[in-house]
This record gives sequence, structure tokens and C-alpha cells, in this order.
Amino acid sequence: MSAKTWDALVKELLARHPVDGDRLAFLRARFDAGLAWVHFPVGLGGLDAPRALQAAVDAELAAAGAPDNDPGRNGVGLGMAAPTILRHGTDAQRRRFLRPLWTGEEVWCQLFSEPGAGSDLAAVATRAVRDGDTWVVTGQKVWTSLAHKARWGILLARSDPDAPKHGGLTYFVCDMTAPGVEVRPLRQITGEAEFNEVFLTGVRLPDDLRLGAPGEGWEVARTTLMNERVAIGGTPLPREGGPIEPLVRTWRERPDVRTPGRLDELMRLWVRAEAARLTAARLRQQLAAGEPGPEGSAVKLTHATLAQRITGFELEVLGEEGLRHDDWTLRRPERTDVADRAPTHRYLRAKGNSIEGGTSEILRGIIAERVLGLPR
Repeated sequence: MSAKTWDALVKELLARHPVDGDRLAFLRARFDAGLAWVHFPVGLGGLDAPRALQAAVDAELAAAGAPDNDPGRNGVGLGMAAPTILRHGTDAQRRRFLRPLWTGEEVWCQLFSEPGAGSDLAAVATRAVRDGDTWVVTGQKVWTSLAHKARWGILLARSDPDAPKHGGLTYFVCDMTAPGVEVRPLRQITGEAEFNEVFLTGVRLPDDLRLGAPGEGWEVARTTLMNERVAIGGTPLPREGGPIEPLVRTWRERPDVRTPGRLDELMRLWVRAEAARLTAARLRQQLAAGEPGPEGSAVKLTHATLAQRITGFELEVLGEEGLRHDDWTLRRPERTDVADRAPTHRYLRAKGNSIEGGTSEILRGIIAERVLGLPR
């Protein structure tokens, strides 16, 4: 950790950079002071400090009115790309990508799933062919969140078609502005288009955008996947935060929807939501000791099933009123923030929770094998 204490560094940052001044300049200075990810190395936005210290740093800066990096806008970058680059990237890659990623200057997307390779990610068919100091990438990706806003993408491609499917993969950082990258919107059941198809046609990526060794892409991707599941299901929440929040709010504000039978179900869902929130908090504490493990799969699975059950019960409580949905306009949302949307939107959007970030079926297999020790 820095020779200065974290609170001294916070005071110094606030003294040198007014919170009501240039927002980007403040965020850059915060990163350079090691107050972005305190558990990251010095010089890369951190202090080599325990991860648990981050909450205190964030609270101190929030109390001072300091701007944050709007984490919901760059969830893939912060939750998945950054830990992967830190673990598998070169020094030059860490220096190039981590600072503008954390400040939000560069948004990231995830180029993993394909029309024929979603749950079985190791079956990706997108090809990466080496041509001297560059790689020529051709293929199609799907369900790519925020690809239309992304500057960079984390990309898994097949570099050796003759190797076993887990062994012939290579992991890249993809320049989303490169010639041959085409992004098309995917309209969802909600009427929105937060996801995309991405077509890669002869995209040339220099070798210095490769993460890890050729053929070792699966090991790099596992780092991304483990962090993805924690990012989706393990987001810090206040008490009664997340999917349960609008349901509880409706119950308190609408006496006309209350019945004894519904109260029993509401309490069951509230207890499950609180148990899930506390379990996720415990998981984040365990992360201070190392990389995410298979426990993240359990947290993400619980998040998906609980969100669907809560939103379904919310429609049941509201009856016909809950079925109204007038917002079918094609939208390009910057984030998936459903707490202030219509109940039908929450219900429909929750259906995707059991697919994104690893399907519930795949997660149950991981839990069975790697947590419970059951045979394959």
C-alpha cells in the first residue's frame, strides 16, 4: 500500500481537484492516486490494499460530493475486462487500457456468444488466422451488450481448428472501430435493443491486442466468466434493493392490492432476497483473498430465478393493471436499470436473466460438479 494512508490520499485528491470542476480530470486524478480499485497494483489505479477498503474510499468521496465513474454505463469493462486484463495482460496492455476503462472514456463489450455457441462457449467458430504480426478475424457474435457504444471488445476466437475445442482458442482485445466490424441491433421482447449482433469480416488485429498465449484463450476466458457471474449476481445492494424494491414499494403504497395470502408470498420472497443479498456480500468479501470461484455461479443462478419469481408475483398482485405495456418503441438503453420501468418491462426483461452470463442449466452443472462434488 502507499506510504500515505488512504484517507490522507482522499483528502489530498479533494484538495487538489474540486468536486464541482472538470469531471474527467477528477476521475483521472483519482485513478492516478490509487483510489479507483484499491486492491489493484500501485500505478494501475490501486494501492495494493485489501479489497474491503474500497467501500470506505467510495463512501468518503461520495460524502464529499465527488463524481463517480458511472459504473452502470460500462459494466462489461469494469466487471469483466478489467480483472482479465489485470491477470493476463502485458504491462503495456494494463497501462494502455485500465485507466480510460475505469474513467469511462472507453466503453467495452463482450464478444463471446455466437449463434451456435452460447452455453457451450468452447464451441465458438469465429476464426482468427495469424498473418505475420496481425490476426485476421472472421465470424459472427451475438447478444453483445452495448456493442454500438463500445470502443473495445473482449473477443474469443478459434485460432487452431485442429486442436481440441478447449485448446484451440485465443483471446483478443478487439478494436470496435476497425474495418470489417459491423454492429446490428437485436430487438428484444421488451421493445428495446440493448444487445447486438456483431459481424467480423476480415478484421485485422495486431498481435499486441492478444491476451495470453495463442491457444490458451479458454483459460483467459474462464477469468472473464467467473468475474461476469459475480458482476451480474453479486452487485452490492442496500437492504430491499434490486428486484424486490419495486414490489415492496407497491405493497406499501397500495393498500388495495394487499391480501393475507399475498402477504405470505411477499414475505417468502423478501426473505429470499435478503438471503441472496447477504450471500453476495459474503462472496465479495471472499474475493479479497483471490479470484472468483464457482460460488459466483450460485449467486448468479439465485439472482436469475429470484428476479423472475419476484416480477411474476408483482404482475399477479397488480392484476390487469400490471399487464399494460405501452413502451414498445425501439430503444438503445445505456444500461439495464429496470427499477423505475413498468412492471411488464421488469417481468419481460427478467426472462433474460437465466440466459445472460451463463444459462441457468450450465450454472447448475458447475455447482453440481465444482461445489457439491457430484459426478459429471
